[in-house]
Amino acid sequence: MPIQPTEKIWHNGQLIPWQQANIHVMSHVVHYGSSVFEGIRCYGQPSGAAVFRLPEHMQRLLDSAKIYRMSLPYTLDELCAAVVDVIEANGVAPCYIRPIALRGYGEIGVNPTGSPIEVYIANFPWGKYVAGGHGGADVCISSWNRLAPNTMPALAKAGANYMNSQLIRMEADINGYAEGIGLDVNGLVSEGSGENIFVIRNGVIYTPPLSNSALSGITRDSVLTLARHLGLPIIEQSIPRELLYIADEVFFTGTAAEVSPIRSIDRIVVGDGNPGVITKQIADEFFGIANGLKPDRFGWLTPVKVAAAEPVNA
Repeated sequence: MPIQPTEKIWHNGQLIPWQQANIHVMSHVVHYGSSVFEGIRCYGQPSGAAVFRLPEHMQRLLDSAKIYRMSLPYTLDELCAAVVDVIEANGVAPCYIRPIALRGYGEIGVNPTGSPIEVYIANFPWGKYVAGGHGGADVCISSWNRLAPNTMPALAKAGANYMNSQLIRMEADINGYAEGIGLDVNGLVSEGSGENIFVIRNGVIYTPPLSNSALSGITRDSVLTLARHLGLPIIEQSIPRELLYIADEVFFTGTAAEVSPIRSIDRIVVGDGNPGVITKQIADEFFGIANGLKPDRFGWLTPVKVAAAEPVNA
């Protein structure tokens, strides 16, 4: 998906022109992948726009930075305010927001501590991420496993981790699938290249625990909350690969993916090949809150002063 440039990017406390948001080719992040980042969505509302779960996203950015010993010089409140500032400055909503903290130009050795930390926040229009027709996406099990425990920290949303995600996504694309699902080091279901996964069997919703090398997704947590609120049985437990093939419903979640039904896995059709009742129920509740069509009963929305375009549901 080509990036649509906007006017301003937030950089270390200042709004700068989009075209000036550059780094040196010898920056530490270019050579060693030393960055942590977030993906956030701002949704159109009946009377404006709002960012979905902004504090939780920015707290995860701070947590990712802490894991990698990156001391960010901004508080949670300052980072949240910066997101609102850049959206309002650009006047673009709905939009996708990309905060990133990276090791900049300073030293070339593997040890990153001598390189300065740069923080950028950009926003731009971005549509649906997981391709699929009315029935959902056709996906595959990847030949690439997800990160093994105690190698790369899966709880950190770090740039280097996504080299693994790139392998999964490229393999899926080359073989004609919309996305790939990675298994963990023990052959248990982990997640997609950039999405958490939920599996429904006999009316019960299952999702892998974080110990299966899954990212602590904000949308994942939202679905867990919504399911409990709706009285739907939901269990976090390890999932064998073959359960995917006999599931009644399967869907991805993520800021980019939102709630995306899966139609088939390895050419095996999920259920009847259409989004199931529970998937639709979760999606309706999620998009209803995000788009301001249902009450924000969990306090997930941060309003921004932008006249938004018409909200688009899934």
